[in-house]
Amino acid sequence: MGLYLNPNADAFLMGVNSQIYVDKSQMVMELNKLVGTQSNFVCLSRPRRFGKSMIGNLISAYYSKGCDTRDMFSQMKVGETEGFDKYLNKLNVIKLDMNGWYQNAFLTKRIRHLFSDLNKALFEEFKQQFPSIKFGIADKSIVGCIKKIYSITGEKFVILIDEYDVLVREQVSESLFKEYLTFLNGLFKDTTLRPAIALAYLTGIIPIVRDKIQSKLNEFMEYTMLKPRQFAEHIGFTEQEVKSLCEKYGADYNECLRWYDGYKMNDKISICNPLSIVTAIQDGEFDSFWSATGSFEALQDYILMDFNGIRQDVINMISGASVPVNVTKFKNTLDSITNKDNAFTYLIHLGYLCYNSKDKTCHIPNEEVRREWINSIEDEEDYSKVMAVVNASKRLLDDTINGDEEAVAKALDASHTEVTSHWTYNNEHSLHSAIYLAYFYANTKYTVIKELATGKGFADMALIPYVPNVPAMVIELKHNNTTETAIQQIKDKVYDERLHHYRGNLLFVGINYDEKTKTHTCKIERLEM
Repeated sequence: MGLYLNPNADAFLMGVNSQIYVDKSQMVMELNKLVGTQSNFVCLSRPRRFGKSMIGNLISAYYSKGCDTRDMFSQMKVGETEGFDKYLNKLNVIKLDMNGWYQNAFLTKRIRHLFSDLNKALFEEFKQQFPSIKFGIADKSIVGCIKKIYSITGEKFVILIDEYDVLVREQVSESLFKEYLTFLNGLFKDTTLRPAIALAYLTGIIPIVRDKIQSKLNEFMEYTMLKPRQFAEHIGFTEQEVKSLCEKYGADYNECLRWYDGYKMNDKISICNPLSIVTAIQDGEFDSFWSATGSFEALQDYILMDFNGIRQDVINMISGASVPVNVTKFKNTLDSITNKDNAFTYLIHLGYLCYNSKDKTCHIPNEEVRREWINSIEDEEDYSKVMAVVNASKRLLDDTINGDEEAVAKALDASHTEVTSHWTYNNEHSLHSAIYLAYFYANTKYTVIKELATGKGFADMALIPYVPNVPAMVIELKHNNTTETAIQQIKDKVYDERLHHYRGNLLFVGINYDEKTKTHTCKIERLEM
């Protein structure tokens, strides 16, 4: 047992013994299918706080010869699967946290010695765990040690590298980066070493860099936020897992989804942010925990870039819309972010946006992340007009609740004039986007549902409160029509069960936009029953 070679299961046990733990052990069954095959090189990228390190600890605890975890895994979900123990504690594991190595080298001013220190530490552990093998001078590297052991014993290795992309994200010196490429090349491009590697598993935030690292890692199959493949449900919390947690701890399931869901991995699976879910349940309140583990500068740096169309798309997404994005040209390097599409693709990998592969669009996934977008533009002059509308949104919501039709109409006129005057506003899509943005503040008190299903079609928007003493609302939008028509349309529809118990505390809001006068009118009625 060592720190890096065949570590014990203590790191994984810390997670298992936590107050809230979600069993993701079936991940190893997917990996077992790849062990010893031509597809056994895996690179999995996800945003921070999505549980990548926890899964790395699980994988290490399962395969490592340095521990006995049969009893533990036999009681988990994976233990219910036939043949779950095929590789259980039967392989040599090399587990490296590249971020930890880099940060320690930086603090101790040994950046230039990062990889020599790494090889030295591993060499000492190899000697301790394989005392019968005589290592020569040529074996004083990870590659040399693996080759020597495999040639003599036939034993195979699992190589786990967490935060493999840290040197890319930190934009280190060219000399250190070249040394890193040499390190990767030795591990993964040496054909004589390949049979000794049962499984290679890399994790990071961004996928493999196309123009620098890819030639060193082209043996790896990538599993990204854009294409997670069979690992879609194994990183992050699925909606069903969140539902089970909410039932167990008495949390509001729908609010959990509104705040932390939205990462649509495929047609069937949507993933929630694990750390935020756990924190919200433990704290007993819903809030944005994103900035507690990092700043919004990463987001801010890119949405403030002077790329054609980026500001308008930011406005649209904050108001709840999706925007087109071409994700195919991004080379996964920071210096390749030279246009709006590359910036948005990078933000998808960071978790600030979610990608819809069917219609090739991106959007802000949830309320937690939406607040980070607001924080990032709050003090920026380029977005001052947007913020003026966001700040005015609170007054608009109060005026709507108070039934002040004239104030609501004027507020919508202001939203149109100050923010959306350069849109093609005379169409219903733009009208909807402007209204969603104008009612942005409603997210602090309401679950905002666009196109609420009714017995006869859809209402344009419904606001269902999750705080007491505020009315629910149904909003119908019209274009070159009348507010009376909008109100009547609301009355003619039969709404779903979510609004039934709001009778007597339900507002009907009809809004019309006149294309000729470029003004809004509003009519508000309270349902009295």
